[in-house]
Amino acid sequence: MNIIDRPSPNQAVRPAGGPVDILVLHYTELPLKDSLDVLSDAARETRVSAHYVLDEDGTVYRLVPEDRVAWHAGRSHWRGYEALNVRSTGVEIVNLHGDRHDYPPRQIAVLIELCRAILARHPAIVPQNVVGHSDIAPGRKIDPGLRFPWKALADAGIGLWPKAGAAPIEGDILPALQRFGYSPPRDLAPEEIVKAFQRHFRSTRVDGVADRETRALLAGLLDQVGSQT
Repeated sequence: MNIIDRPSPNQAVRPAGGPVDILVLHYTELPLKDSLDVLSDAARETRVSAHYVLDEDGTVYRLVPEDRVAWHAGRSHWRGYEALNVRSTGVEIVNLHGDRHDYPPRQIAVLIELCRAILARHPAIVPQNVVGHSDIAPGRKIDPGLRFPWKALADAGIGLWPKAGAAPIEGDILPALQRFGYSPPRDLAPEEIVKAFQRHFRSTRVDGVADRETRALLAGLLDQVGSQT
């Protein structure tokens, strides 16, 4: 893995003793050069950054050290926490629109290598806490997109994928989604939360309908998270 240091001024000190227990994956929506410029621009009204940027050819750019805060998550919520920058590591993956463009195999191979290294350094990041920007900001963000290969990452030990054959969740699906991790603002429409779940775990149909397949996929995840903290 080729890592090039390209420091961004857009960073802050992590709170002393605070955990790093969430890994957030994004797509850039911009080409590499533009992405690096935006993520390093200290003059922007809204300053943003990430710990890493991963180019299509597999080159990794390190913008912010992992022991410091990068500004990538924005308004965000997961497992009862909010403002997740202080407890997360963020990786921006160069892709102009992950709903429309595939991620090159070389890029995903290096992403797996990078994520494994991050997880080794931060064992508090349990599989349940490997998320996309769309998971932690439903209704606001859609990255890393419908074409992102979440199952391939889970098969490589990064994140979770539903076990087949689980009995569908009955009744109101929202408490079960919250048990898994989705904890958005109360004023967000329930279908937006379901869409965020489907973006990650059923990208073939994202309609916000809590149908039998969606409920079975969620059950197949909850079966795996009982022992996670």
